[in-house]
Amino acid sequence: MSDLLIFEAKVSRKRLLTIPKAAAERLGIREGSRVRIVVENNRIIIEPIKDAFWYALHGPKIGYIGFKELEEESLREQEKIENSS
Repeated sequence: MSDLLIFEAKVSRKRLLTIPKAAAERLGIREGSRVRIVVENNRIIIEPIKDAFWYALHGPKIGYIGFKELEEESLREQEKIENSS
């Protein structure tokens, strides 16, 4: 399967552009998704912005934290908050 998809789209009166369904699905763009728009010479590049939640679900897994470690970290952070008051 080729990584290249090419579409033509029409810009509306208010300069709105609809991203074709196949392109949006391939890139994981849904209603409410944020995109970055880059203007480079005579080109417009639209790319999805991956947030922390996306990386948590789909990004590379570089470590594991168990419940015990998570609870210990939570208690440390709560203690910092209590001591700063």
